[in-house]
Amino acid sequence: MADMRLIVTGAAGRMGRMLIKAIAETPGVTLAAAIERTGAAAIGADASLLAGVGASGIKISDDPLPATLVADGIVDFSAPAASVEMAALAAQARIAHVIGTTGLAEADLVKIAAAAHHAPIVRSGNMSLGVNLLARLVRDAARALGAEYDVEIVEMHHRMKVDAPSGTALMLGQAAADGRAVELKSHSERGRDGITGPRKPGAIGFASLRGGTVVGDHSVIFAGDGERVVLSHHAEDRSLFARGALKAALWAHGRKPGLYSMADVLGFGEA
Repeated sequence: MADMRLIVTGAAGRMGRMLIKAIAETPGVTLAAAIERTGAAAIGADASLLAGVGASGIKISDDPLPATLVADGIVDFSAPAASVEMAALAAQARIAHVIGTTGLAEADLVKIAAAAHHAPIVRSGNMSLGVNLLARLVRDAARALGAEYDVEIVEMHHRMKVDAPSGTALMLGQAAADGRAVELKSHSERGRDGITGPRKPGAIGFASLRGGTVVGDHSVIFAGDGERVVLSHHAEDRSLFARGALKAALWAHGRKPGLYSMADVLGFGEA
């Protein structure tokens, strides 16, 4: 079987370069194209050389359309507007689209869901196996412990991260909300400051820390009377996200259109 031909968006960024490196090291996939935003300094550079894996002859471009005509999938850790655009192109070309972009607004999610009617799209706030297992444990704990345990989600990332809470923190918050059968939006509590009054019953709290070169730390605290249950994940190497994204791409290749998650890729199901 021929290798799956992948487009990498945000190719000059940290995750883009990590993805290109992972593609070079992973059997069954090959780099088809590398995309960056218009005006990026890396336009025209050899994508693989920039990623530190030797020249491939694939130049970074700001025009993804020609690439979608010859590729089998897109792996996308870019920016919300770019991910929405790539989802539309994936739908047009009927190819797989793996989205690891965070900071997506409700309107962006609606457009991505519409594109998923025509292409298999895997979207996750975090592509690692460990984090997705953590989300399952959080959902089960929230269901078992009930609303008498206060839920607080604490995350820390490197100083350059631009969105908060992190996509992973929101994913974990959604898992807690699912476990309690409530809507996250109406139970989310963020940015406490000043005289806030007592904690709202049933709230799911978020706290975001930024500094240094932290890849990603997440803890979900279930605080009850006289005890705390803490579920945590610490990412030590960004390559784990790239490996998870490629696993998702291979899983989605040839699958029917739909909006999928890493839980689907990893076979966790809905039980």
